[in-house]
Amino acid sequence: MSFIKTRDNRDIYYEVHGDCENPPLMILNGIMMSTASWAGFIGDFTKHFRLILMDFRDQGKSSRESVQYPIEIHVPDILSLLDELSIDKINLVGLSYGGQVAQLFALDSPGRLKTLILANTPARISPFLAELGEAWKEAAKLEDGERFFSLAIPFIYSDLFYNNNLQWLKARQKAFKNLLDAAWFQGFIRLASSNPDFNVLDRIGKITCPTLLLCADRDIITPLEEMEPIHERIKGSELLVIHNAGHGAFLEKTAEFITAVTGFILKNS
Repeated sequence: MSFIKTRDNRDIYYEVHGDCENPPLMILNGIMMSTASWAGFIGDFTKHFRLILMDFRDQGKSSRESVQYPIEIHVPDILSLLDELSIDKINLVGLSYGGQVAQLFALDSPGRLKTLILANTPARISPFLAELGEAWKEAAKLEDGERFFSLAIPFIYSDLFYNNNLQWLKARQKAFKNLLDAAWFQGFIRLASSNPDFNVLDRIGKITCPTLLLCADRDIITPLEEMEPIHERIKGSELLVIHNAGHGAFLEKTAEFITAVTGFILKNS
């Protein structure tokens, strides 16, 4: 657990878990997440991998920004971290917003990738997703964790997950009131404002490393129709649908997510 200093003097928080002799696996967070979101996954992933987690700027323990930035700002931060850890090539998993960053990284530094896994990730900001982002930012402006949860989180999980886990979700909603402060909300708004014109559909055909696309059949944020064009454009890519799960499939169907990621990387090692 440590920090690296970026070229523009920002602190990026990261964690490394597992045997350094194992293949390296880096996971890039979704927009509302942090390294802490992966605590329950460390034991399973470190059976096979050296696991690297990081917080983007404006996430978790990393530096907060004061001005707006483009989503591309995260790519040099990833490269700096890989260089700090003396990692030449990485197996990279990107979830949602982290998947958008992963696509930019794959296009910018293809020689640094062993495999690429994009989970619940779009290659463009659709009109619906743009409007949803605006709604999330309006909710964040309230700077109230409990109200933000009630306004934003129902879009994340499937109806099935809500029906079966309402008590857990209500407990999380109450926890949000104490977990999220003004700095978190301001950082979230900057993150959510960093990608309004994100669209790499015309470029992703240049990605040549083994690529897995993980979808969920009840994901309304990144539905299957948004990920199929990625599959069509990345030659040789694989597409796997996790059933009965929403955008938060990695939490709704944790075992399936871990198995899919682990199996794909080991198969392509």
